[in-house]
Amino acid sequence: MKNTKWLLLMAMTLVLSIFLAACGGTEEKKEDASKEDSKDGNATETPKKEDGEPDAEQILNLAESAAIPSVDSAIVEDAVGFNVLNNVNEGLYRLDQENKAIPAMAAEEAEESEDGLTYTFKLRDAKWSDGSPVTADDFVFAWQRAIDPATGSPYGPFMMSGTVKNATAISEGKMDKKELGIVAKDEKTLEVTLERPVPYFLSLMSFGTFYPQKEAFVTEKGDAYATNSDNLLYNGPFTLTDWDGTGGSWVYKKNEEYWDAENVKLTQINVNVVQDSATAVKLYQDGKLDRAGVSGDLAMQYSTDPEAVVQPETSVFYMKFNQKKLKEEETPLANVNIRKAIAKSFQKEDLADVVLANGSLPANFLVPKDFAFDESQKDFRDISGDHLTYNVEEAKEFWEKGLKELGVDSLELEILGGDTDLSKKMDEYFKSQLETNLEGLTIKLKEVPFAVRLELDEKQDYDIQISGWGPDFQDPISFLDLFVTDGTNNLMSYSNPEYDKLIADSKAELALKPAERYEAFAKAEKILLEDDAAIAPIYQRGLIFLEKPHFKGLVSHPFGADYSYKWAYISGKE
Repeated sequence: MKNTKWLLLMAMTLVLSIFLAACGGTEEKKEDASKEDSKDGNATETPKKEDGEPDAEQILNLAESAAIPSVDSAIVEDAVGFNVLNNVNEGLYRLDQENKAIPAMAAEEAEESEDGLTYTFKLRDAKWSDGSPVTADDFVFAWQRAIDPATGSPYGPFMMSGTVKNATAISEGKMDKKELGIVAKDEKTLEVTLERPVPYFLSLMSFGTFYPQKEAFVTEKGDAYATNSDNLLYNGPFTLTDWDGTGGSWVYKKNEEYWDAENVKLTQINVNVVQDSATAVKLYQDGKLDRAGVSGDLAMQYSTDPEAVVQPETSVFYMKFNQKKLKEEETPLANVNIRKAIAKSFQKEDLADVVLANGSLPANFLVPKDFAFDESQKDFRDISGDHLTYNVEEAKEFWEKGLKELGVDSLELEILGGDTDLSKKMDEYFKSQLETNLEGLTIKLKEVPFAVRLELDEKQDYDIQISGWGPDFQDPISFLDLFVTDGTNNLMSYSNPEYDKLIADSKAELALKPAERYEAFAKAEKILLEDDAAIAPIYQRGLIFLEKPHFKGLVSHPFGADYSYKWAYISGKE
């Protein structure tokens, strides 16, 4: 996930905020982080609700975790913004109810060249909310604007560099944006040329950064573009109204110009920003919200409520082991046996079930469950297996060996964490587990505000830190690419040439060999975790929501934007 999504995940890791960029929910982003049920790439939520026909006023009341920072597809970088963008605009592809990328603005499946470097899209007869047609030029303009250094897009360079032809050089100011590998062959034909074969490319086409923008409208609005709901155009299921650019509320209204409007049942969605879980639950109980997220102690309290919905996510959290303090001074965590000892010495099941109590799953992996699937639809987790499972006896053996290699009989290490109540509970849990199971280990807890944590992380001024990641596209590399040598998110001085080669190979000679590519990913994950214990997986996050039985058809996504309201409706409301 891009840096911003990562930052938000860090912020939310232990806070487990109300909805994490969702209605009522990454990165991050985005933030950030992703979603839900026992998704075989598919399911949206549990428990399943009986279907029913829309039979009441189709107005929904939801909450968001924060105000909208922007709805400019070139600028959006937060989970709320991407969630809004996904519901009022649309790209060449959209994630459907089974979380598969299907043609949206594209009228049919893209034509792919034999070498995997060129994609040709035929656009459907779709309209903007002002009645004008959506054209191939709208995509060319939007993509060029997102990669242009003058725009300052956080996601344009991240999503396009090394993927779309010439994107890297353009983002570095070494080439004109018009050289980007996207061309309008005619009004309804778009051709995209890539730097290398990208197996997940069509998945990327559902991501907000790749949405179209109408050049004449953007130019006319100038600096006012996307500053409020009146200064935007929409080509998605809904339009945005009553957003003044700063306020804590807004409204979605059905977009009658949308090409698939007949399948959009909701006429209006009222959204208010609610940052406190207790407040959200009270509004829900008073009938003022149709969905409310619960966190912290409330999660355990409401976990058995008949209206509780468990929403598994694809965000994974882990301990980062910093091998060089301030990027220079080697720490005890540079010793692989010390890292393995810590990674295997804490009980993940109790943490997930008792401390978090929100549907989170113990994680013995980096790439999450129910996220990435091979050509036969086999979950990557079934291919790669478990790593660094809890085993106190093995942990003690690694610990003794590591201490001997370091020439010491005890160690003092610090866990850098947040300053929220739940963060402190988790830190205390880790401290108890590690000190109990590893004789001679003393854990100091450093609990600081989010901004301070970011600063310490950037400097690599920490020993152990809790971090997390949620994906932007459906591929294991969204996680595994984080830990290549000198990677921008590898702020812990980890390096393994064999790991680097496997990741590089997955982008080159293995790009069009899916079975071998997944084998390389499995080997890389084993090196990262089992062999090197560069990080220590903790849990795959889940969320608990209270949801009215009459709220049907919400689709949550395992990557990209959090939710789609396109298929949602009200049925059986009393």
